[in-house]
Amino acid sequence: MSEGPVNPLRDPRDRRLPRIAGPCSMVLFGVTGDLSRKKIMPAVYDLANRGLLPPGFSLVGFARREWEDQDFAQIVRDAVKEFARTEFRQEVWDQLADGFRFVPGEFDDDVAFDLLRSTLQQLDQERGTGGNHAFYLAIPPGLFGSVVSQLQEHGLAESDTAWRRVVVEKPFGHDLESARELNDVLAGVFPSGSVFRIDHYLGKETVQNVLAMRFANTMFEPLWNSHFVDHVQITMAEDIGIGGRAGYYDGIGAARDVIQNHLLQLMALVAMEEPRSFDADSLRREKEKLLASVVLPRSLARSTARGQYAAGWAGGEKVQGFLEEEGIAQDSTTETYAAVTLHVENRRWAGVPFYLRAGKRLGRRVTEVAVVFKPAPHLPFSDHSTEELTQNALVIRVQPDEGLTVRFGSKVPGTSMEIRDVSMDFAYGGSFTESSPEAYERLILDVLLGDPPLFPRHEEVELSWKILDPVLEHWARKGAPEPYESGTWGPPSADEMLAREGRSWRRP
Repeated sequence: MSEGPVNPLRDPRDRRLPRIAGPCSMVLFGVTGDLSRKKIMPAVYDLANRGLLPPGFSLVGFARREWEDQDFAQIVRDAVKEFARTEFRQEVWDQLADGFRFVPGEFDDDVAFDLLRSTLQQLDQERGTGGNHAFYLAIPPGLFGSVVSQLQEHGLAESDTAWRRVVVEKPFGHDLESARELNDVLAGVFPSGSVFRIDHYLGKETVQNVLAMRFANTMFEPLWNSHFVDHVQITMAEDIGIGGRAGYYDGIGAARDVIQNHLLQLMALVAMEEPRSFDADSLRREKEKLLASVVLPRSLARSTARGQYAAGWAGGEKVQGFLEEEGIAQDSTTETYAAVTLHVENRRWAGVPFYLRAGKRLGRRVTEVAVVFKPAPHLPFSDHSTEELTQNALVIRVQPDEGLTVRFGSKVPGTSMEIRDVSMDFAYGGSFTESSPEAYERLILDVLLGDPPLFPRHEEVELSWKILDPVLEHWARKGAPEPYESGTWGPPSADEMLAREGRSWRRP
């Protein structure tokens, strides 16, 4: 890593050159949602502000609103002003806004899709978009079928002379069967290479740095196996509740919302074998091999935990419990905390447990991967000297303080031989002058360039559901989740899960 990470917005063949998308447009379904307002629209502006979109790039909004083009432009402007990461420049905005169009209509409205087709044809002529169009479905998965069938019926899904791509957001189904049905819907209209499934965690610089850290440094890779690693903990903790997302979250829960996608993808990157190269096929092949090797312990009662936050204190304020949130049924069995133990049946990881946990209303907001090493086989010190010494650990911090920490033992200054834990820190913000691009900038640019390494394909999605489905079925038979006080680190059963094996969760 001595040369620093390759800027994902620059051409890897020549790091001095930016990766600039060719002539194209993007059609955004679901323009009124939080995802569009907080992430997608600002990312489009930031890409334009960095000079990474072509001059004629166009953004078409599609929604059930009686808006004109200028109304849509105002919605985008408001989102950009509030959430963009780069400064607002009027000349950039004016050029970008010239390509804004809005199509009102329902997803089953043939007239609206006829208007969409004529709008895109007009943009091809007036803005030079070249017939290249990406369709971003920032809508619930249950509506994918209606939209993609309309795109096909109205001749928008394919072209003999240009590319057409579809972008979908998680959740990719709610179990294996629904994931397969969803894939059949998409595959019936778009070829596999034109379907981009966005997991925004894979666009984060620190997630990609897992690969750089592992495969660019000889000091880590020789230790990356069961001879030296005791266990791995992967955590995504949030200090907030569900907010106004009751309609989405109830019935989904922490395991489906986070573990099936974000955390299993992190696990795959941490545990997979070295790819031949970092092209899409090589990366996916190794991730799929790893996920296919994952097995659950025999006793799910002893190796999993689930909870539901109750009232408590968070950020110095008294907060209500999950069952008291607006829109949540009093008998809801949706978990807001989930923890699972996984094993990998291969030579490298045999006997090393991977502990994955995710939850809301926990002690603090943090996402991290902790690789905890085995104790030294022999310590030539007295027991008193090593009372405060724990196991060595390498911690990859994904958010909020992106970086890496190495925990090891060191002598305390003084005349006696006392060994205590110390940490060595690497922080992204302090080591590189270039700011990391927001994940959606990277991912949207990759879509427009047709560059797929960071997008999981349907085989990965199905393998993830094969891992998680038995856990969900087990929990469905167990009734209500275990309550835990807001502001703590989850239900007691989660601590017991590790304590049975002589381990404990890290307190980030």
